[in-house]
Amino acid sequence: MPTLYLIPTLLADDTASLVLPPAIRDVIEKTDTYFVENVRSARRFITGLKTSRVIDETTFFNLDKDTPPADTRRQIQATMERKKNAGVLSEAGCPGVADPGAVVVGMAHSLGWRVEPLVGPSSILLALMASGMSGQSFVFHGYLPIERQDRARAIRNLEKEAQQRIQTQIFMETPYRNDALFADVLANCQANTRLCVACNVTAPDAFVRTLTIKEWKSAIPDLRKKPTVFLLL
Repeated sequence: MPTLYLIPTLLADDTASLVLPPAIRDVIEKTDTYFVENVRSARRFITGLKTSRVIDETTFFNLDKDTPPADTRRQIQATMERKKNAGVLSEAGCPGVADPGAVVVGMAHSLGWRVEPLVGPSSILLALMASGMSGQSFVFHGYLPIERQDRARAIRNLEKEAQQRIQTQIFMETPYRNDALFADVLANCQANTRLCVACNVTAPDAFVRTLTIKEWKSAIPDLRKKPTVFLLL
């Protein structure tokens, strides 16, 4: 049976030598079919690794939130019939976590494929590690609602869960809405609640800091257009 490799990508440009193990290059060398969240960035990532992989002889299947599952199943079955291995590439970080990669992984399991996750950077786990918050009990919620009233309600619910369960609540936002989310967290949480902001993790200008809501109100960071993970406890 073929193998489906879950291949982590970079969180920050020009960091491959710092965050990617040699096994990833080895897999790229021998894999010619990929399910990817973004074809352009996937091609750029593979080219940047400077392996012997010929990019124009590599097949990319788009796998985003709008991809019909029937298309993905047909593509993975065709790959299986060719007795080829395949890889899954996220836009950033580890596939299958906060991206659509889980769809093709689930199908691979149902078809009897071997699934192999590879080691690499995850902004969610790196943020949790650096937060000083509970790593024994935590929940990742992905993206909060866009509508401000719904988002405020969600934030208050997360704070309640954190306090009742002593459980770290992790969430994120599209980079250009980071500042609005940050402001809503400050407006809806209690003064002694702790908030960690993990921004541009693994980049030279990475910023990770945990303060109380009261302390953050006098230390507002600039999070515009910067990939950021938020943690509450």
